[in-house]
Amino acid sequence: MKKNILIILMTLSVSLFGQSKTGSTAAPFLNIGIGPRAIAMGGAFVATANDVSSLYWNPAGAARMNKSGALFTHSKWFADIAYNWAGAVVNMGDAGVIGVSVTNLDYGDMEITTLAESEGTGGTFTANDLAIAVTYSKNLTDRFSIGGTVKYISQNIWNSSASTYAVDLGVLFHSDVYGLRIGASITNLGGDMQITGSDLNVQHDIDPSQYGNNDQILATLDTDKWPLPLTFKIGVGMDIIDLENHKFTIAVDALHPSDNKESINVGAEYLVFNMIALRGGYKSLLLENSEEGLTLGFGLKYDFAPQLAVFIDYAYQKFGILKDAQHFSVGVNF
Repeated sequence: MKKNILIILMTLSVSLFGQSKTGSTAAPFLNIGIGPRAIAMGGAFVATANDVSSLYWNPAGAARMNKSGALFTHSKWFADIAYNWAGAVVNMGDAGVIGVSVTNLDYGDMEITTLAESEGTGGTFTANDLAIAVTYSKNLTDRFSIGGTVKYISQNIWNSSASTYAVDLGVLFHSDVYGLRIGASITNLGGDMQITGSDLNVQHDIDPSQYGNNDQILATLDTDKWPLPLTFKIGVGMDIIDLENHKFTIAVDALHPSDNKESINVGAEYLVFNMIALRGGYKSLLLENSEEGLTLGFGLKYDFAPQLAVFIDYAYQKFGILKDAQHFSVGVNF
C-alpha cells in the first residue's frame, strides 16, 4: 500500500512541473488544466476565457457568454489515470451568470501489497480526487467583468481522506484596441488539507523498554496539514484578425504558483467560418526540466438553430518521458 501511495504522489508531482517546490502542497490535481480548447492553446486562456471552461480558467470570463451552455471533458492521462470535468452555465441576463462544475481524477483500481505479501494480497483499493464548485460572474460594465468560485475539495485513498474549501477570483477587461483583453485570476485560496481515516490506525508500544506492559495500544497517526496550490495568473489576449469568416487570436499567460517557479504559457487559435478552429501553443516556458511543452488541437462547431450550437474539441499535449496526453470534450450552447 505504501508503495502505491508513493507512486501516486510522485506521478502527480512530476506531471505538473518537476521543480524544487513541487510536492509542497496538497491536491495538485487542481493545477491540471481542463478543456481541449484551452489546453491546445498552451493553457494561455485567462484573458481569452469566454466559454463554459472559463469556470476553471477565469470565472470572470463566464460573464462574457451571451448564452447558457454545458461542457463535458475527458482527458486520457498516463498510468491509466482518467481526468473528467463537467460544467454548466446559466445566463441570467443583467443579473449575471451562475455556473456549477465537478472535477474528478480517477486513478483506477490498484493492487494491495504489504511487506509480507509484496506480490499482492489479491485485493484492490481505489483513489480519487474530487472538486465541486459553484461560480457567480457578472459584467460590471460592457468592458469589465468579475467572477468568483466557491469549491469543495476532497482527496480519497482507500480508507483515508482529506477535504477543505477554497475560492477562486477573477477579473477580465476588454479594451477597444484590436480586441485586446487583460485578465487575472487567483485560484485555490483556502484551507489546509489533512489526511484522516482508518488506514492511519496503528498498534503502538508506548514504552518498548518496559517488559510486560501492553505493547498493542490502539493509536492513530497524526499527519501534517498541507496548503492548497495557490496560483496567481495574469494574461493578455488579442484578436490579430477579426473578420466575418476569419478570426486569429493570440494569448500569453504568466503564472506565479506557490508550489513552483514562475512560468509563461503561449497559444493561438484560428477560427474559420465560426465552425472550424485550429489551435497550438506551448506550456511552461522558463521552467527547467519541465516535461510539458508543445500543445496542438482542433475544434468543430455546428449551429442547429440560432440559439442551439453543438461543438467538439480535441487537444494533444506533449509530456516527454511521461508519454503524451489526449483531451476530448463535447459541449452545447443554448
